[in-house]
Amino acid sequence: MSAFVETSNPARAGLKSPLVQGYEVVIGFETHAQLSTQSKIFSRAPTAFGAEPNTQACAVDLALPGTLPVMNQGAVQRAIQFGLAIGAHIAPRSVFARKNYFYPDLPKGYQISQFEIPVVQGGEIEFFLGEQKMSVRLVRAHLEEDAGKSLHEDFVGQTGIDLNRAGTPLLEIVTEPDMRSSAEAVAYAKELHKIVTWIGICDGNMQEGSFRCDANVSVRRPGAPFGTRREIKNLNSFKFMQQAIDYEIRWQIEEIEDGRAIEQATVLFNPDTGETRSMRTKEDAADYRYFPDPDLPPLVIADDWVQRVRSEMTELPRVMAARFSADHGLSDYDATALTQSRATAAYFEATAKACGQPKLAGNWIMGELSRRLNADGTPIENAPVGAAQLGALIARIADGTISNNAAKQVFDALWSEPGEVDALIEAKGLKQMNDSGALEQIVDTVLAANPKNVEEFKAGNAKALNALVGQIMKGSQGKANPAQVNALLMKKLG
Repeated sequence: MSAFVETSNPARAGLKSPLVQGYEVVIGFETHAQLSTQSKIFSRAPTAFGAEPNTQACAVDLALPGTLPVMNQGAVQRAIQFGLAIGAHIAPRSVFARKNYFYPDLPKGYQISQFEIPVVQGGEIEFFLGEQKMSVRLVRAHLEEDAGKSLHEDFVGQTGIDLNRAGTPLLEIVTEPDMRSSAEAVAYAKELHKIVTWIGICDGNMQEGSFRCDANVSVRRPGAPFGTRREIKNLNSFKFMQQAIDYEIRWQIEEIEDGRAIEQATVLFNPDTGETRSMRTKEDAADYRYFPDPDLPPLVIADDWVQRVRSEMTELPRVMAARFSADHGLSDYDATALTQSRATAAYFEATAKACGQPKLAGNWIMGELSRRLNADGTPIENAPVGAAQLGALIARIADGTISNNAAKQVFDALWSEPGEVDALIEAKGLKQMNDSGALEQIVDTVLAANPKNVEEFKAGNAKALNALVGQIMKGSQGKANPAQVNALLMKKLG
């Protein structure tokens, strides 16, 4: 839980916040990332998803008398990895606290979390909103245990309790209130999701609850103090996230315009109705009566441990994107798009190596390949056209064998069934006409048959050239090399 304080964000300097009906939107995020350990944060009970209720809860998770928590080293290591990935301070000494509240699926009557001294402090997430580079500052990321789960669906008039999740290790990641629109919030959430999955500390499965986002939303008149925020809990898809925030923004503005005050509350989003509804009034930190957990000593992280983790970490997406820009001349936006996942980055590198045309490879991956993957709902690692095939196809565009339009026909054929690029080009008769003598004959014929277009072009009408190019391409059955056509026309037309 965080107390938002108004501080300036250098990354927003010079940017105007979009206004909704004269109001500025203010959004902060609290995200629970389930850490990818095999056992729970304070016990050896397993964390596998989908087990029968209450089969993965041991005596420690159930808070039976006489049990004591023991810290999971793997959870701490993953917190260190995250802190290093976002440029945060790793606290050499952090403290666990008891967060006291009563809920049926919380066996202890309190949750072990961190409050005053979290393990990860500060940091920043950078991302693109369209082609605009944005930044969101983080307040903290702290370790804590998950609660169990209340089951209502299968019980008529009753509630079942499944404690399999109790004690599952979480990293709660808290931002400053730096976001000003639902689109910006979703872009931030996607970038955070990319980071935690890239470095392997969380599987990112939103449907299974491994990556759960809570959005704190408020509105205010520009320049006014922060408004009262309402927390939208457990947003489990990026689509619903944007819908929920947009609805909440409209609801709060309507309430204020009608003269009603916003009450701090926790709300849930109903995807069936597209509306948020209040679940309970929102607590402040004081209501949880935090105090240091007497069963857990301070968590001490030696600097040599941090350095060892740093040396073992994989290349981070922002570092890889910078390398793509430096080595291949890609724009920051394109390089970031090509590092949206490790699978995408690997596909790009393999394609660029196969064709020797990194910019063209990037354009095809972000364009035609992405379009087909999205249409079919297929992850890039399962793409019917492999990186080597796409590289071979791009090489044939680069050496003038086929046009870009012909390449799309070959790509479509490869998507439907396995094949070899050169064989498909031959079979479909898609090779460009590179015989300069034959092409010049077609150009001469078209010029002779279209004197009016020739006169219009010489008079300064550039559009007349397009008409001539179209006639030449028609005369060559689409096989003429457009670059050669233009060069010949310009030569003959002076």
